[in-house]
Amino acid sequence: MSHRPRLEDIHPVREATQSEDQVKGFWSELLGVGELYYELGVQVVELCVATSHLNGGLLPLQDALRRLNARGARKNNPIAEDDIVRAVRKLRVLGAGVEVVQLGRAQYITAIPGELTMDHTTLLQFAERDSNEPSSRGRITIPGVCADLGWTEERARRGVEQMLRAGVAWRDDVDNSYWFPAVFQNALS
Repeated sequence: MSHRPRLEDIHPVREATQSEDQVKGFWSELLGVGELYYELGVQVVELCVATSHLNGGLLPLQDALRRLNARGARKNNPIAEDDIVRAVRKLRVLGAGVEVVQLGRAQYITAIPGELTMDHTTLLQFAERDSNEPSSRGRITIPGVCADLGWTEERARRGVEQMLRAGVAWRDDVDNSYWFPAVFQNALS
């Protein structure tokens, strides 16, 4: 039985006997990508880890593009959204962990333990929907989900609770609502 490395199994420290070119060559061969996508894939994973405490592992693609292009070496040679999407797709060879998903009008990079179910994706799309009040974008309530999506309270609560545990959603105990920080932050930018 072969063991495919998972994203969380990868450690950026190489053995002392390996040169940087040997390490890049290994990952480029495993992932089937050139040096650009290898490096970009590593940077995307680092960015997801660095921002996960802010967004629960759901990073708007536009935010990732802005942050990556703001780095010094990229100012004269910016990357495009398509470059990030390609780099993330190439990481699939490592198993579940990082992917690009479309939620409403925006794309997000997910770096959430486990995978998003259809219910999770539907809840995120519901939170991302246009609202009469821009300040409520990224916010849902269980009664609102039940009324608009036709779900049972148990189904809505189960999906939201799973997302709370993963850190993708935050609970607002004042008005019994739930916020998806990545969606809310994306609506403000």
